[in-house]
Amino acid sequence: MNKTSQRATGKCPVLAVGSTRILLPTASSRGIQGSNPLRNENLKKGRKERKGERKEERRKGRNLTWLDLTQAWSGFFPWNFLQCKASSSAAGQSPMFQLTATPASALSDEPVHIRVTDLPPLQLVTLAASLKDEKGHLYRSKAFYRADEAGELDLKQAPAVGGDYVGVQPMGLFWSMKPDRPFGRLLKRDVNSPFLVTLDLYDSVCSHDSATAQPRASQVVQRWFRSPGTQRVPIREGRVRGALFLPPGEGPFPGIVDLFGGIGGLVEFRASLLAAHGFAVLALAYFAYEDLPKLLREVDLEYFEEAANLLLAHPKIRGPGIGVLSVSKGAEIGLAMACFLKQVVATVCINGPTALYDFPFRYRGLVMSPIPSFLERMQVHVSGAVSLLHYRGDPQEKLNQRSVFPIEKAQGQILFIIGEDDQSVNSKEYAKQALEQLKSHGRSNGRMLLYPGAGHLLEPPYAPLCYASRIHPVSAPLNNPLAVSNNYSISQPLLWGGDPAAHAAAQEHSWGEIQKFFRQHLTPTRSQL
Repeated sequence: MNKTSQRATGKCPVLAVGSTRILLPTASSRGIQGSNPLRNENLKKGRKERKGERKEERRKGRNLTWLDLTQAWSGFFPWNFLQCKASSSAAGQSPMFQLTATPASALSDEPVHIRVTDLPPLQLVTLAASLKDEKGHLYRSKAFYRADEAGELDLKQAPAVGGDYVGVQPMGLFWSMKPDRPFGRLLKRDVNSPFLVTLDLYDSVCSHDSATAQPRASQVVQRWFRSPGTQRVPIREGRVRGALFLPPGEGPFPGIVDLFGGIGGLVEFRASLLAAHGFAVLALAYFAYEDLPKLLREVDLEYFEEAANLLLAHPKIRGPGIGVLSVSKGAEIGLAMACFLKQVVATVCINGPTALYDFPFRYRGLVMSPIPSFLERMQVHVSGAVSLLHYRGDPQEKLNQRSVFPIEKAQGQILFIIGEDDQSVNSKEYAKQALEQLKSHGRSNGRMLLYPGAGHLLEPPYAPLCYASRIHPVSAPLNNPLAVSNNYSISQPLLWGGDPAAHAAAQEHSWGEIQKFFRQHLTPTRSQL
Protein backbone atom coordinates (compact mmCIF):
# COMPACT_ATOMS: atom_id res chain seq x y z
CA MET A 1 0.00 0.00 0.00
CA ASN A 2 1.48 3.37 -0.96
CA LYS A 3 1.50 6.45 1.24
CA THR A 4 -1.36 8.08 -0.64
CA SER A 5 -3.67 5.13 -0.10
CA GLN A 6 -2.69 5.01 3.58
CA ARG A 7 -3.79 8.61 3.98
CA ALA A 8 -7.04 7.91 2.21
CA THR A 9 -8.03 4.80 4.12
CA GLY A 10 -6.45 5.56 7.50
CA LYS A 11 -5.41 1.92 7.76
CA CYS A 12 -2.09 0.65 9.08
CA PRO A 13 0.11 -1.71 7.11
CA VAL A 14 0.42 -5.06 8.85
CA LEU A 15 3.29 -7.36 9.62
CA ALA A 16 2.72 -11.08 9.36
CA VAL A 17 4.59 -13.15 11.92
CA GLY A 18 3.76 -16.72 11.03
CA SER A 19 0.03 -16.75 11.73
CA THR A 20 0.21 -13.61 13.90
CA ARG A 21 -0.38 -10.14 12.51
CA ILE A 22 1.18 -7.13 14.23
CA LEU A 23 0.10 -3.55 13.45
CA LEU A 24 2.86 -1.09 12.67
CA PRO A 25 1.41 2.46 12.90
CA THR A 26 1.83 4.81 9.96
CA ALA A 27 1.53 8.56 9.76
CA SER A 28 -2.24 8.41 9.27
CA SER A 29 -2.79 6.25 12.35
CA ARG A 30 -0.47 8.42 14.45
CA GLY A 31 -2.36 11.57 13.60
CA ILE A 32 -2.22 14.05 10.73
CA GLN A 33 -3.41 17.57 11.23
CA GLY A 34 -7.04 17.81 10.23
CA SER A 35 -7.99 14.40 11.66
CA ASN A 36 -8.40 15.71 15.24
CA PRO A 37 -11.64 17.71 15.74
CA LEU A 38 -10.51 19.09 19.11
CA ARG A 39 -7.24 20.32 17.63
CA ASN A 40 -9.09 21.93 14.71
CA GLU A 41 -11.41 23.68 17.18
CA ASN A 42 -8.40 25.00 19.09
CA LEU A 43 -6.90 26.31 15.86
CA LYS A 44 -10.14 28.15 15.05
CA LYS A 45 -10.28 29.56 18.57
CA GLY A 46 -6.71 30.81 18.33
CA ARG A 47 -7.38 32.50 15.01
CA LYS A 48 -10.46 34.27 16.42
CA GLU A 49 -8.43 35.49 19.39
CA ARG A 50 -5.68 36.88 17.13
CA LYS A 51 -8.29 38.57 14.94
CA GLY A 52 -9.72 40.31 18.01
CA GLU A 53 -6.24 41.37 19.09
CA ARG A 54 -5.55 42.95 15.69
CA LYS A 55 -8.81 44.91 15.86
CA GLU A 56 -7.82 46.18 19.28
CA GLU A 57 -4.39 47.24 17.97
CA ARG A 58 -5.95 49.19 15.12
CA ARG A 59 -8.39 50.87 17.55
CA LYS A 60 -5.46 52.06 19.62
CA GLY A 61 -3.81 53.42 16.48
CA ARG A 62 -0.70 51.30 16.70
CA ASN A 63 1.40 51.02 13.52
CA LEU A 64 2.00 47.32 12.86
CA THR A 65 5.53 46.34 11.85
CA TRP A 66 6.35 43.96 8.99
CA LEU A 67 7.14 41.28 11.58
CA ASP A 68 3.76 41.82 13.27
CA LEU A 69 2.01 41.35 9.93
CA THR A 70 3.91 38.18 9.03
CA GLN A 71 3.10 36.61 12.39
CA ALA A 72 -0.55 37.62 12.10
CA TRP A 73 -0.91 36.29 8.55
CA SER A 74 0.71 32.96 9.42
CA GLY A 75 -2.44 31.83 11.22
CA PHE A 76 -4.68 32.42 8.21
CA PHE A 77 -2.66 30.79 5.46
CA PRO A 78 -2.03 27.02 5.40
CA TRP A 79 1.33 27.80 3.73
CA ASN A 80 3.57 30.68 4.71
CA PHE A 81 4.61 32.04 1.33
CA LEU A 82 7.23 34.32 2.84
CA GLN A 83 10.76 33.24 2.05
CA CYS A 84 12.94 31.97 4.87
CA LYS A 85 15.37 34.78 4.14
CA ALA A 86 12.74 37.42 4.81
CA SER A 87 11.79 35.75 8.08
CA SER A 88 15.37 35.50 9.29
CA SER A 89 16.10 39.12 8.41
CA ALA A 90 13.89 40.19 11.31
CA ALA A 91 15.66 37.90 13.73
CA GLY A 92 16.93 40.78 15.82
CA GLN A 93 13.36 41.89 16.54
CA SER A 94 12.09 38.45 17.63
CA PRO A 95 12.57 36.37 20.75
CA MET A 96 15.13 33.58 20.74
CA PHE A 97 13.61 30.20 19.98
CA GLN A 98 14.90 27.15 21.85
CA LEU A 99 15.63 23.96 19.89
CA THR A 100 16.68 20.95 21.96
CA ALA A 101 17.60 17.43 20.89
CA THR A 102 18.34 14.90 23.61
CA PRO A 103 20.54 13.00 23.89
CA ALA A 104 22.89 15.14 21.83
CA SER A 105 25.30 12.20 21.58
CA ALA A 106 24.04 8.63 21.34
CA LEU A 107 24.19 5.37 19.42
CA SER A 108 22.59 5.57 16.01
CA ASP A 109 19.85 3.10 16.96
CA GLU A 110 18.73 5.24 19.92
CA PRO A 111 15.87 7.73 19.44
CA VAL A 112 16.37 11.48 19.83
CA HIS A 113 13.76 13.64 21.54
CA ILE A 114 13.35 16.91 19.60
CA ARG A 115 11.53 19.90 21.13
CA VAL A 116 11.09 23.58 20.32
CA THR A 117 9.96 26.20 22.84
CA ASP A 118 9.37 29.98 22.98
CA LEU A 119 7.55 30.06 19.64
CA PRO A 120 4.54 32.31 18.96
CA PRO A 121 1.31 30.36 19.52
CA LEU A 122 0.35 28.21 16.51
CA GLN A 123 3.46 29.32 14.60
CA LEU A 124 4.25 27.41 11.40
CA VAL A 125 7.89 26.32 11.32
CA THR A 126 10.27 24.20 9.29
CA LEU A 127 12.56 21.66 10.94
CA ALA A 128 15.43 20.45 8.77
CA ALA A 129 18.16 17.84 9.23
CA SER A 130 21.40 17.43 7.29
CA LEU A 131 24.62 15.46 7.42
CA LYS A 132 27.67 14.84 5.26
CA ASP A 133 29.05 11.34 4.88
CA GLU A 134 32.74 10.53 4.97
CA LYS A 135 33.09 11.41 1.28
CA GLY A 136 31.44 14.80 1.75
CA HIS A 137 28.12 13.83 0.14
CA LEU A 138 25.14 15.69 1.59
CA TYR A 139 21.95 14.07 2.92
CA ARG A 140 19.05 16.14 4.19
CA SER A 141 15.38 16.26 5.10
CA LYS A 142 12.73 18.73 6.22
CA ALA A 143 9.23 18.76 7.65
CA PHE A 144 6.67 21.46 8.43
CA TYR A 145 5.07 21.74 11.86
CA ARG A 146 2.68 24.03 13.73
CA ALA A 147 3.38 24.94 17.35
CA ASP A 148 0.69 24.43 19.96
CA GLU A 149 -1.21 27.18 21.79
CA ALA A 150 1.65 27.51 24.29
CA GLY A 151 4.20 28.08 21.54
CA GLU A 152 5.81 24.67 21.98
CA LEU A 153 6.56 21.80 19.65
CA ASP A 154 7.30 18.23 20.75
CA LEU A 155 8.00 15.75 17.94
CA LYS A 156 6.83 12.90 20.16
CA GLN A 157 3.31 14.33 19.99
CA ALA A 158 3.10 16.89 17.18
CA PRO A 159 2.27 15.75 13.64
CA ALA A 160 4.21 17.01 10.66
CA VAL A 161 1.73 18.66 8.30
CA GLY A 162 3.97 18.38 5.24
CA GLY A 163 7.51 18.00 3.97
CA ASP A 164 9.37 14.72 3.61
CA TYR A 165 6.83 12.92 5.82
CA VAL A 166 3.52 13.56 7.60
CA GLY A 167 2.03 12.59 10.93
CA VAL A 168 3.63 11.92 14.30
CA GLN A 169 7.11 10.63 13.50
CA PRO A 170 9.56 11.45 16.33
CA MET A 171 12.57 10.30 14.24
CA GLY A 172 11.24 11.28 10.82
CA LEU A 173 13.94 13.88 10.25
CA PHE A 174 16.55 11.12 10.44
CA TRP A 175 15.01 8.31 8.40
CA SER A 176 13.60 10.60 5.70
CA MET A 177 16.96 12.10 4.72
CA LYS A 178 17.75 11.88 1.00
CA PRO A 179 21.03 12.23 -0.88
CA ASP A 180 21.68 15.34 -2.94
CA ARG A 181 23.46 13.21 -5.52
CA PRO A 182 21.32 10.67 -7.36
CA PHE A 183 21.40 7.04 -6.20
CA GLY A 184 23.49 7.62 -3.09
CA ARG A 185 23.52 5.23 -0.14
CA LEU A 186 24.43 6.38 3.35
CA LEU A 187 27.06 4.01 4.77
CA LYS A 188 29.29 4.47 7.81
CA ARG A 189 32.76 3.23 6.98
CA ASP A 190 34.71 4.44 10.02
CA VAL A 191 32.92 3.38 13.19
CA ASN A 192 35.43 5.29 15.33
CA SER A 193 33.75 8.60 14.48
CA PRO A 194 30.09 9.63 14.52
CA PHE A 195 27.81 11.06 11.88
CA LEU A 196 27.15 14.72 12.75
CA VAL A 197 23.50 15.57 12.12
CA THR A 198 22.64 19.28 12.08
CA LEU A 199 19.08 20.17 13.06
CA ASP A 200 17.85 23.60 11.94
CA LEU A 201 14.70 25.55 12.84
CA TYR A 202 13.12 28.13 10.50
CA ASP A 203 10.15 30.23 11.61
CA SER A 204 8.26 29.82 8.33
CA VAL A 205 7.55 27.17 5.74
CA CYS A 206 10.74 26.77 3.73
CA SER A 207 9.67 24.84 0.68
CA HIS A 208 12.91 25.62 -1.14
CA ASP A 209 16.55 24.72 -0.53
CA SER A 210 18.46 27.94 -0.10
CA ALA A 211 21.98 28.35 1.18
CA THR A 212 21.13 31.94 2.11
CA ALA A 213 18.31 31.07 4.51
CA GLN A 214 19.45 31.48 8.10
CA PRO A 215 17.96 29.18 10.78
CA ARG A 216 16.53 30.72 13.93
CA ALA A 217 18.04 27.91 16.02
CA SER A 218 20.35 24.95 15.40
CA GLN A 219 21.60 21.87 17.19
CA VAL A 220 24.22 19.27 16.25
CA VAL A 221 23.58 15.66 17.19
CA GLN A 222 26.26 12.97 17.24
CA ARG A 223 25.17 9.52 15.99
CA TRP A 224 27.64 6.81 16.95
CA PHE A 225 27.98 3.23 15.73
CA ARG A 226 30.38 2.10 18.44
CA SER A 227 29.81 2.40 22.17
CA PRO A 228 32.53 3.33 24.69
CA GLY A 229 34.43 0.27 25.85
CA THR A 230 33.70 -1.79 22.74
CA GLN A 231 36.91 -3.40 21.53
CA ARG A 232 37.70 -3.70 17.83
CA VAL A 233 40.04 -6.58 17.01
CA PRO A 234 41.35 -6.78 13.41
CA ILE A 235 41.14 -10.36 12.15
CA ARG A 236 43.80 -11.69 9.81
CA GLU A 237 44.16 -15.37 10.64
CA GLY A 238 44.60 -18.04 7.99
CA ARG A 239 42.39 -16.95 5.10
CA VAL A 240 39.89 -15.08 7.30
CA ARG A 241 39.72 -11.27 7.06
CA GLY A 242 37.45 -9.08 9.12
CA ALA A 243 36.99 -7.21 12.39
CA LEU A 244 35.74 -8.64 15.69
CA PHE A 245 33.79 -6.34 18.01
CA LEU A 246 33.76 -7.33 21.68
CA PRO A 247 31.56 -5.71 24.34
CA PRO A 248 33.24 -4.45 27.50
CA GLY A 249 33.64 -7.04 30.24
CA GLU A 250 35.02 -10.53 30.65
CA GLY A 251 32.21 -12.36 28.86
CA PRO A 252 31.58 -14.88 27.57
CA PHE A 253 29.29 -13.31 24.97
CA PRO A 254 27.01 -14.76 22.29
CA GLY A 255 28.97 -14.87 19.02
CA ILE A 256 27.64 -13.73 15.63
CA VAL A 257 29.09 -13.59 12.11
CA ASP A 258 27.84 -10.54 10.17
CA LEU A 259 27.60 -10.79 6.36
CA PHE A 260 26.72 -8.11 3.81
CA GLY A 261 26.08 -8.74 0.11
CA GLY A 262 27.30 -7.47 -3.24
CA ILE A 263 28.74 -4.28 -1.75
CA GLY A 264 31.99 -6.15 -1.08
CA GLY A 265 34.81 -5.07 1.20
CA LEU A 266 34.57 -4.92 4.99
CA VAL A 267 31.40 -3.31 6.35
CA GLU A 268 31.54 -2.84 10.11
CA PHE A 269 28.76 -0.49 11.25
CA ARG A 270 26.11 -3.16 11.92
CA ALA A 271 28.54 -5.42 13.78
CA SER A 272 29.86 -2.62 15.98
CA LEU A 273 26.32 -1.42 16.73
CA LEU A 274 25.16 -4.93 17.64
CA ALA A 275 28.17 -5.32 19.94
CA ALA A 276 26.84 -2.36 21.94
CA HIS A 277 23.94 -4.63 22.90
CA GLY A 278 26.07 -7.40 24.39
CA PHE A 279 26.99 -9.55 21.38
CA ALA A 280 30.48 -10.41 20.12
CA VAL A 281 30.21 -9.83 16.37
CA LEU A 282 32.63 -10.69 13.59
CA ALA A 283 32.19 -8.40 10.58
CA LEU A 284 33.40 -10.78 7.88
CA ALA A 285 34.78 -9.74 4.50
CA TYR A 286 34.72 -12.34 1.74
CA PHE A 287 35.83 -10.46 -1.38
CA ALA A 288 37.23 -7.10 -2.45
CA TYR A 289 39.19 -6.60 0.77
CA GLU A 290 42.95 -6.74 1.35
CA ASP A 291 44.27 -9.97 -0.21
CA LEU A 292 40.83 -11.56 -0.75
CA PRO A 293 39.65 -12.06 -4.35
CA LYS A 294 38.69 -8.80 -6.04
CA LEU A 295 35.71 -10.44 -7.72
CA LEU A 296 33.34 -12.97 -6.23
CA ARG A 297 33.65 -15.87 -8.70
CA GLU A 298 32.47 -18.68 -6.40
CA VAL A 299 31.18 -19.30 -2.88
CA ASP A 300 33.69 -21.45 -1.01
CA LEU A 301 31.87 -22.46 2.17
CA GLU A 302 35.10 -23.70 3.76
CA TYR A 303 36.19 -20.06 4.09
CA PHE A 304 33.06 -19.31 6.14
CA GLU A 305 33.52 -22.51 8.16
CA GLU A 306 37.03 -21.32 9.01
CA ALA A 307 35.57 -18.01 10.20
CA ALA A 308 32.94 -19.79 12.33
CA ASN A 309 35.59 -21.98 13.98
CA LEU A 310 37.81 -18.97 14.60
CA LEU A 311 34.97 -17.13 16.34
CA LEU A 312 34.01 -20.14 18.48
CA ALA A 313 37.62 -20.61 19.56
CA HIS A 314 37.86 -17.11 21.01
CA PRO A 315 37.95 -17.21 24.83
CA LYS A 316 35.23 -14.54 25.13
CA ILE A 317 32.73 -16.38 22.94
CA ARG A 318 29.99 -18.44 24.56
CA GLY A 319 29.41 -21.78 22.89
CA PRO A 320 28.38 -24.27 21.83
CA GLY A 321 27.19 -22.52 18.67
CA ILE A 322 27.17 -19.15 16.93
CA GLY A 323 24.69 -17.01 15.03
CA VAL A 324 24.77 -15.53 11.52
CA LEU A 325 23.27 -12.17 10.56
CA SER A 326 23.08 -11.78 6.78
CA VAL A 327 21.50 -9.68 4.04
CA SER A 328 21.05 -9.99 0.26
CA LYS A 329 23.84 -12.14 -1.27
CA GLY A 330 25.15 -12.53 2.26
CA ALA A 331 21.79 -14.06 3.23
CA GLU A 332 22.22 -16.70 0.53
CA ILE A 333 25.58 -17.57 2.07
CA GLY A 334 24.13 -17.36 5.58
CA LEU A 335 21.47 -19.91 4.70
CA ALA A 336 24.12 -22.21 3.25
CA MET A 337 26.04 -21.94 6.54
CA ALA A 338 22.87 -22.90 8.42
CA CYS A 339 22.38 -25.93 6.18
CA PHE A 340 25.91 -27.33 6.20
CA LEU A 341 27.73 -26.06 9.33
CA LYS A 342 26.87 -27.58 12.70
CA GLN A 343 28.51 -24.61 14.42
CA VAL A 344 25.66 -22.34 13.28
CA VAL A 345 22.64 -22.59 15.59
CA ALA A 346 20.77 -19.33 14.81
CA THR A 347 20.56 -17.61 11.42
CA VAL A 348 18.90 -14.36 10.32
CA CYS A 349 18.42 -14.03 6.56
CA ILE A 350 17.33 -10.55 5.41
CA ASN A 351 15.91 -10.42 1.88
CA GLY A 352 18.01 -13.13 0.29
CA PRO A 353 17.58 -16.13 -2.01
CA THR A 354 17.14 -19.65 -0.68
CA ALA A 355 18.89 -21.21 -3.67
CA LEU A 356 22.20 -20.66 -5.40
CA TYR A 357 22.48 -17.84 -7.98
CA ASP A 358 25.25 -16.19 -10.01
CA PHE A 359 28.22 -18.23 -8.70
CA PRO A 360 29.21 -21.89 -8.22
CA PHE A 361 29.15 -23.23 -4.65
CA ARG A 362 31.80 -25.50 -3.17
CA TYR A 363 32.03 -27.27 0.15
CA ARG A 364 34.50 -30.11 0.56
CA GLY A 365 33.49 -32.59 -2.14
CA LEU A 366 30.15 -30.95 -2.93
CA VAL A 367 29.81 -28.68 -5.98
CA MET A 368 26.56 -26.88 -6.82
CA SER A 369 25.85 -24.91 -9.99
CA PRO A 370 23.85 -21.66 -9.88
CA ILE A 371 20.32 -21.32 -11.24
CA PRO A 372 20.50 -19.39 -14.53
CA SER A 373 19.32 -15.80 -14.79
CA PHE A 374 17.68 -14.07 -17.74
CA LEU A 375 18.85 -10.64 -18.81
CA GLU A 376 15.68 -9.94 -20.79
CA ARG A 377 13.56 -10.14 -17.64
CA MET A 378 15.18 -7.13 -16.01
CA GLN A 379 12.97 -4.07 -15.73
CA VAL A 380 14.02 -0.42 -15.88
CA HIS A 381 12.39 1.91 -13.35
CA VAL A 382 11.36 5.46 -14.31
CA SER A 383 14.38 6.66 -12.30
CA GLY A 384 16.72 4.67 -14.58
CA ALA A 385 17.51 2.09 -11.90
CA VAL A 386 17.30 -1.59 -12.84
CA SER A 387 15.06 -4.06 -11.01
CA LEU A 388 16.33 -7.63 -10.74
CA LEU A 389 13.12 -8.88 -9.15
CA HIS A 390 12.16 -11.20 -12.02
CA TYR A 391 15.45 -11.88 -13.75
CA ARG A 392 16.46 -14.95 -11.74
CA GLY A 393 15.31 -18.43 -12.68
CA ASP A 394 12.57 -20.17 -10.68
CA PRO A 395 13.95 -22.54 -8.01
CA GLN A 396 10.68 -24.49 -8.18
CA GLU A 397 11.43 -25.74 -11.67
CA LYS A 398 12.58 -29.35 -11.74
CA LEU A 399 15.92 -28.65 -13.43
CA ASN A 400 16.75 -26.04 -10.77
CA GLN A 401 16.02 -28.21 -7.73
CA ARG A 402 19.63 -29.31 -7.49
CA SER A 403 20.60 -25.67 -6.77
CA VAL A 404 18.15 -25.26 -3.87
CA PHE A 405 19.79 -25.38 -0.44
CA PRO A 406 18.75 -28.39 1.70
CA ILE A 407 17.22 -26.28 4.45
CA GLU A 408 15.74 -29.39 6.05
CA LYS A 409 19.30 -30.30 7.12
CA ALA A 410 19.67 -27.12 9.21
CA GLN A 411 19.94 -28.02 12.89
CA GLY A 412 19.54 -24.48 14.18
CA GLN A 413 16.76 -21.89 14.06
CA ILE A 414 16.26 -19.68 11.00
CA LEU A 415 14.53 -16.28 10.89
CA PHE A 416 13.63 -14.81 7.51
CA ILE A 417 13.16 -11.04 7.57
CA ILE A 418 11.37 -9.92 4.42
CA GLY A 419 10.53 -6.55 2.91
CA GLU A 420 7.39 -7.04 0.85
CA ASP A 421 8.40 -4.20 -1.51
CA ASP A 422 11.83 -5.72 -2.19
CA GLN A 423 12.54 -4.84 -5.84
CA SER A 424 15.83 -6.71 -6.07
CA VAL A 425 15.07 -10.25 -4.86
CA ASN A 426 11.78 -12.16 -4.82
CA SER A 427 12.55 -12.72 -1.16
CA LYS A 428 8.96 -13.23 0.04
CA GLU A 429 8.35 -16.10 -2.38
CA TYR A 430 11.75 -17.66 -1.64
CA ALA A 431 11.14 -17.58 2.13
CA LYS A 432 7.68 -19.12 1.70
CA GLN A 433 9.17 -21.92 -0.40
CA ALA A 434 11.85 -22.54 2.24
CA LEU A 435 9.26 -22.78 5.02
CA GLU A 436 7.20 -25.21 2.94
CA GLN A 437 10.33 -27.25 2.35
CA LEU A 438 10.91 -27.45 6.10
CA LYS A 439 7.27 -28.38 6.72
CA SER A 440 7.37 -31.16 4.12
CA HIS A 441 10.22 -32.75 6.08
CA GLY A 442 8.44 -32.41 9.42
CA ARG A 443 10.64 -29.52 10.54
CA SER A 444 9.45 -26.35 12.30
CA ASN A 445 12.70 -24.47 12.91
CA GLY A 446 11.96 -21.66 10.44
CA ARG A 447 10.00 -18.44 10.85
CA MET A 448 9.26 -15.40 8.69
CA LEU A 449 8.68 -11.73 9.51
CA LEU A 450 6.97 -10.01 6.58
CA TYR A 451 7.00 -6.20 6.41
CA PRO A 452 4.61 -4.56 3.92
CA GLY A 453 6.11 -1.48 2.30
CA ALA A 454 9.68 -2.32 3.29
CA GLY A 455 12.36 -2.59 0.63
CA HIS A 456 15.48 -4.70 0.13
CA LEU A 457 18.08 -2.84 2.19
CA LEU A 458 16.76 -3.20 5.73
CA GLU A 459 19.29 -1.64 8.10
CA PRO A 460 19.41 -0.70 11.81
CA PRO A 461 16.83 1.84 13.04
CA TYR A 462 16.55 5.39 11.73
CA ALA A 463 18.82 4.82 8.73
CA PRO A 464 17.47 6.60 5.63
CA LEU A 465 15.78 4.46 2.99
CA CYS A 466 18.03 3.69 0.04
CA TYR A 467 15.51 3.21 -2.77
CA ALA A 468 18.15 2.69 -5.47
CA SER A 469 21.93 2.93 -5.58
CA ARG A 470 25.01 2.04 -7.55
CA ILE A 471 27.05 -0.95 -6.46
CA HIS A 472 30.80 -1.09 -6.66
CA PRO A 473 32.25 -2.71 -9.80
CA VAL A 474 34.13 -5.29 -7.72
CA SER A 475 30.84 -7.07 -7.08
CA ALA A 476 30.44 -8.02 -10.73
CA PRO A 477 31.63 -11.56 -11.48
CA LEU A 478 32.72 -12.56 -14.94
CA ASN A 479 29.75 -14.86 -15.37
CA ASN A 480 27.19 -12.23 -14.30
CA PRO A 481 25.13 -10.91 -17.25
CA LEU A 482 25.20 -7.44 -15.69
CA ALA A 483 28.95 -7.34 -16.10
CA VAL A 484 29.10 -8.27 -19.78
CA SER A 485 25.93 -6.87 -21.34
CA ASN A 486 26.34 -3.97 -23.74
CA ASN A 487 22.98 -2.58 -22.65
CA TYR A 488 23.14 -3.00 -18.87
CA SER A 489 26.54 -2.44 -17.34
CA ILE A 490 27.27 -2.74 -13.63
CA SER A 491 27.54 1.06 -13.51
CA GLN A 492 23.75 1.29 -13.70
CA PRO A 493 22.02 1.75 -10.34
CA LEU A 494 20.01 -1.11 -8.91
CA LEU A 495 16.47 -0.69 -7.58
CA TRP A 496 15.94 -1.78 -3.96
CA GLY A 497 12.39 -0.54 -3.27
CA GLY A 498 10.56 0.53 -0.14
CA ASP A 499 8.20 3.22 1.13
CA PRO A 500 10.14 5.55 3.49
CA ALA A 501 7.72 5.48 6.45
CA ALA A 502 6.90 1.76 6.21
CA HIS A 503 10.58 0.92 5.69
CA ALA A 504 11.55 2.96 8.75
CA ALA A 505 8.95 1.18 10.90
CA ALA A 506 10.22 -2.18 9.65
CA GLN A 507 13.82 -1.31 10.47
CA GLU A 508 12.97 -0.27 14.00
CA HIS A 509 10.84 -3.35 14.69
CA SER A 510 13.11 -5.91 13.02
CA TRP A 511 16.21 -4.65 14.87
CA GLY A 512 14.56 -5.54 18.18
CA GLU A 513 13.39 -8.88 16.81
CA ILE A 514 16.91 -9.75 15.64
CA GLN A 515 18.32 -9.16 19.11
CA LYS A 516 15.54 -11.16 20.78
CA PHE A 517 16.08 -14.03 18.34
CA PHE A 518 19.82 -14.25 19.03
CA ARG A 519 19.40 -13.93 22.80
CA GLN A 520 16.85 -16.72 22.77
CA HIS A 521 18.88 -19.16 20.70
CA LEU A 522 22.47 -18.29 21.63
CA THR A 523 21.96 -18.30 25.38
CA PRO A 524 22.20 -21.81 26.86
CA THR A 525 19.38 -23.04 29.05
CA ARG A 526 20.02 -24.39 32.54
CA SER A 527 19.88 -27.96 31.26
CA GLN A 528 22.69 -27.12 28.82
CA LEU A 529 24.90 -25.54 31.46
